[in-house]
Amino acid sequence: MKDRAVAYYALAVLFAINTMNFFDRQILGAIAEPIRAEWGLSDSALGALGTAFTLLYAVVGVPLGRMTDRSVRTRILAAGVFVWSVMTAASGLARNYAQLFALRLGVGVGEAACAPAASSLIGDLFPARTRAKAIAIFMMGLPIGIALSYAVSGTVAHKYGWRAAFFVAGVPGLICTLAVIFVREPKRGATEVHNIGGQKRAGSPYKLVLSIPTMWWLIASGALHNFNMYAIGSFLSPFLTRYHYADMALGEATRQAGIVSMFVNGLSGIPGLLLGGIIGDAIMKRRANGRLLVGAVAILISAPLNYFALGRPPGDVFGFAMLMGLGVAVMYAYYSTVYSTIQDVIEPSLRGTAMALYFFAMYVLGASLGPVGTGFLSDYYFTQASGGKALELMTAQEIALYRAEGLHSAMYVIPVLGALLTLVLFAGSRTVTKDMEKLQRWMKESADKPGIAEAVKVEAAK
Repeated sequence: MKDRAVAYYALAVLFAINTMNFFDRQILGAIAEPIRAEWGLSDSALGALGTAFTLLYAVVGVPLGRMTDRSVRTRILAAGVFVWSVMTAASGLARNYAQLFALRLGVGVGEAACAPAASSLIGDLFPARTRAKAIAIFMMGLPIGIALSYAVSGTVAHKYGWRAAFFVAGVPGLICTLAVIFVREPKRGATEVHNIGGQKRAGSPYKLVLSIPTMWWLIASGALHNFNMYAIGSFLSPFLTRYHYADMALGEATRQAGIVSMFVNGLSGIPGLLLGGIIGDAIMKRRANGRLLVGAVAILISAPLNYFALGRPPGDVFGFAMLMGLGVAVMYAYYSTVYSTIQDVIEPSLRGTAMALYFFAMYVLGASLGPVGTGFLSDYYFTQASGGKALELMTAQEIALYRAEGLHSAMYVIPVLGALLTLVLFAGSRTVTKDMEKLQRWMKESADKPGIAEAVKVEAAK
């Protein structure tokens, strides 16, 4: 009972940290239009602010992931939360685009510590049979953090200016830093069926992770999924502001867009995550590849929903929100099914490294390209809609109209990539069973070796 209480306290703290993780990174998407208007930015420049964060997040995440497999994870996590919270608050002091760009790099450094350390901790706190549900609870911080960011940041920006939104976001992260200090570091591999203690396979940890066929499919899926999620995160609120709330003043349009976005890209994800975890765990009892099949079917459903949402005419906020909200909801099932699958095919001593490699590709090839790629497409279609007319020759009303048309056309990249992601996840479901069996066979053989069982018993008795 005591161990269970320890595990759920740790999960509660990790959930709070993940909530602030996504709250802080979503601020730019929530208040993008006021920033763009103040500094006269293009959509490409606006998207590059998201790319700045994600590129450094991915690069720094690899060594931090390796450190997670060799050091005390709770300390790494506490340091990361502290750094990103301070950098988020400091973003409110930026006086130009370059300063904000540099500060977002700092936020990326801090947040890079979160996913590898938290995922590794969950893998050692919860057994495989309940791991998808535990990861689903942890990942609920994603939609809740995004929802709160849209609601709080948009409202604060409307009343006090966009800089105040960054100041407000910094405080809860510092509280989370204190909470994680009281999380007890679990023993590695303690929840596995075959407890191998700290035993590791010989060879490069990176080569060992990449020698698993399923990991390649999961890495490819992460790049596609994150492109879509970060495109939505960066441009959902601006899209609503320009396309559906074009007749409102900018401040009020930003607030209204934030409220709608809170439901469409935030709260809608909660049932998707929970149901994805519950259904994935249930089907896995009958089929080893059940989790990935659930993820693939969820994405298959989301693509047409997102397509038809974008087809709603200007002003039909309800129709757009219902269709897009349902589409995003099922997209969230990806996290609870795919993250737990990584734990299923990777040994305990390499999980931090595996998550870091997965996140490197997920962010370099996906999240970093999602905002800037969508922004580039938006600028391209803006030029097409305006017939190549110079900005100085257009009225403010013409610019607003063409910007709305450009972003609307660019957003159709989301359902297209969703269809491709479905195929990648189905391909991964064809290799995962063999990779899981291979891992369990190695762990059983390792646990049966003379001296290993005795060492594990001694370690457990400490």
